[in-house]
Amino acid sequence: MGLITIDGKILRKMMICGANNVTRHSQELDALNVFPVPDGDTGINMSHTVQAAAREAEKLNTPNIYDVAKAASNGALRGARGNSGVILSQLFRGFAKGLEGKSVATAEDLANALQESSNMAYRAVMKPKEGTILTIARAFGEYAQECEESDIELALREVLKGATEVLAQTPDMLPELKQAGVVDSGGKGIIYFMEGALEGLLTLAEPAVEAAGSQALTTTPGVPAASFSTEDIKFAYCTEFLIDVSEPISSSNEENLTKYLMSHGDSVVVVSDDTVVKVHVHTNNPGKMLERGITLGSLDNIKIENMRSQHTNILEFSTSTMPTASQPVPAPPMVNMPEKPVGFVAVAAGSGLITLFKDMGADEVIEGGQTMNPSADDIAQAVSRVNAKQVVVLPNNKNIILAAEQAAGLVEGKEMFVIPTKSIPQGIACLLEYLDTKDLAVYLNDMKARIQGVHTGHVTYAVRDTVVNGEYISKGDILCIYDGEIVSTGKDIQEASKQLLSFMLKPSHGELASIYYGEGATEDMAQELANHLTEEHPAIEVDVYEGGQPLYYYIFSVE
Repeated sequence: MGLITIDGKILRKMMICGANNVTRHSQELDALNVFPVPDGDTGINMSHTVQAAAREAEKLNTPNIYDVAKAASNGALRGARGNSGVILSQLFRGFAKGLEGKSVATAEDLANALQESSNMAYRAVMKPKEGTILTIARAFGEYAQECEESDIELALREVLKGATEVLAQTPDMLPELKQAGVVDSGGKGIIYFMEGALEGLLTLAEPAVEAAGSQALTTTPGVPAASFSTEDIKFAYCTEFLIDVSEPISSSNEENLTKYLMSHGDSVVVVSDDTVVKVHVHTNNPGKMLERGITLGSLDNIKIENMRSQHTNILEFSTSTMPTASQPVPAPPMVNMPEKPVGFVAVAAGSGLITLFKDMGADEVIEGGQTMNPSADDIAQAVSRVNAKQVVVLPNNKNIILAAEQAAGLVEGKEMFVIPTKSIPQGIACLLEYLDTKDLAVYLNDMKARIQGVHTGHVTYAVRDTVVNGEYISKGDILCIYDGEIVSTGKDIQEASKQLLSFMLKPSHGELASIYYGEGATEDMAQELANHLTEEHPAIEVDVYEGGQPLYYYIFSVE
């Protein structure tokens, strides 16, 4: 008979070995990127996130299993990078919640924790998509619930086998996976984590967290990310508030609160952490929402906005607000820097782009982007360094938006707002439009609408042979991407770039085009494209900038 219970010391080893196994396979996970572009970063993001969780668990030497699970959850929350990392952090959070009150855990306890882990992640994503990391997380929970093994090793092996079989089915759930001939990278990542956790369950050694090597992120700096847009405003009032509770809210109370809110609105988010519950809901009766909240505790930070009086096509920036960590990032005192009414934090990669953002008014630029997604904590730290009570964050990458939204819960003493910019040109447009005489709420709403008119082109290269939209792509081909979709390929950088620019100007003649040249391109090459544009479209104004961005020869924008 094997292990019937495990304690915090064993879970600590499982967390560390699980994280190490993801780190060892991070490059393989990156290579599973559906698009053949050189920016596959699921492996990097998952590796950094689970490492952050494991490092917090590693600090503890306690037999209490909940304490270790909670520490890992807090670490994952702060270290979450990219969409896969944010979802991972919710898996850790749910797992810890499932072990709350336990000093040791049986196979049944672990099954319940895995089920709660899946539930938590699904609740955190506004539009869950099957064939992704969520599907595999749910498979772990369901197989664990069905398993009758009391021996934890045998139970984990059985659950792993079932989840691995589900992973093999993910190409049948998502056409883009089948077309690319790959399984879901996020799902594969948590399989690797659980395989490593099994090693940790059995090892007699004391493992240490392995470094991620050269993939660390510095500051000065895929598969399409989940996003949410409000096309028709059915419920007029965006209502947010905090509930201060004397003790952690029970799962049943949180579930009942969520059901009540959903019966009176949509875009519901309820997240809790120890003594505070954060609520977000779109409703036509905010008073009822507040009355329901006050039955659980005292209310604070109440905010009600009439969305119908703003833009009808507003993009939500707070529907995926994530939980507040137990120890928020304090805002450090600023020295010799006058306080600004509003500060800006942007994410960019490339010396030219970093300088450009700073010249346009960004107070902090986090060096990151493709392959270097900053964590929620990286963003929170940058926000805390800005000497302003209100700080706007420009992620400039669709895979950073969720981490930026999660960072809001890690910042203390400031209001943080995220404009969901998905590209460098969208971020630049937001800075160019800011006027400190304009009400911030109006500006935020204007920019969330404005960025929809900023179209972006990227020119890069294929890192492997594949098929996209029925078209065969060879390794080394030049890829032309428009608003996240591959629209053409070529063999010559300049000719392919001209083809992309022509495509971008087809739907609208445009008034302004910008060319940002990066590694692998020169100023002369960029100027050649600018001259070509003005010859083809004499009325258009063309600006050329040295971006210095890695991976992409050019970034284009047309407005």
